[in-house]
Amino acid sequence: MARLYVALIGLSLIWGMSFVFIKWLVDPVGVWGTVFLRCLAGALVLLPIFFIQRKKGERKSLPIWKLIVVGIGNAALPWTLIALSETQINSNTASILNATTPIWTGLAGFLFFSVILTGFQWIGIVVGFMGILVLMNFEVSGIFTSDFVGVGTMVLATMSYAFASQFTKKYLAGTSVVVISTFQLLIGAAVGFVGMMMTNPISIGDLLTGEVILGILGLGCLGSGVATLLYFYIMTNGSPEFASTVTYLIPGTAMIWGFVLLREPVTHNLILGLLIIFAGVFLSSRKSKKLITSLPVGTR
Repeated sequence: MARLYVALIGLSLIWGMSFVFIKWLVDPVGVWGTVFLRCLAGALVLLPIFFIQRKKGERKSLPIWKLIVVGIGNAALPWTLIALSETQINSNTASILNATTPIWTGLAGFLFFSVILTGFQWIGIVVGFMGILVLMNFEVSGIFTSDFVGVGTMVLATMSYAFASQFTKKYLAGTSVVVISTFQLLIGAAVGFVGMMMTNPISIGDLLTGEVILGILGLGCLGSGVATLLYFYIMTNGSPEFASTVTYLIPGTAMIWGFVLLREPVTHNLILGLLIIFAGVFLSSRKSKKLITSLPVGTR
């Protein structure tokens, strides 16, 4: 269990910076260009590992349609929506809205995958959400003043993450993490490329700035490549609910990055909020139960 917590903290540090990288990319290369570049860079990191695994004998037939569903639900759709959101709202607001993912993950499991959340999990969700409110200084109304493109699209992105997490746990439990991660990024890159070519193709000149290069390396290679492996490791060895609680930590790590890189102050709200959030993560990591259906024996 200790390894899962270490992976969770590492993942939150990487993804806490991702919202800054998106800001650096979305203006010069556009929404679709951001999706294409981050997925392509991440795929280039994972493809060598994928081919090494296949060469060593892992030649099972690939569940292509299931991988397509996860690729759309966990990469192409939410990353497009997040990039679109950050054209209208700041990165801190986006990261805070992203923290609603565990709530939608639990509801998606209940509605579509016969999952019953335990009392501890519900308590953990509430405690984690209270930590988010502390980080926001309880100024909740501020995030609902934007048009739908911004707040609304971020909420849709978290719903997409939630469904994809539960789908992966149910239908791809026996599939290699590297396979899932690689195909997710390839599908995201394909969708991003088509969208980019139909709307606003990027030029080489758009890529030759320091912020864009750092954004591609950080968001693509690190955030979409290495972090994707960490995320699926947590989800397959823990649970979708536990993996999705990383979004509780992201607002805190985003503020930490702000202090390290931008010299933003670390407030009392930050420290207290992070302590409350860690308590929520611990409670939310309790295992969920499967609802026993009334289907006849042999058809479950």
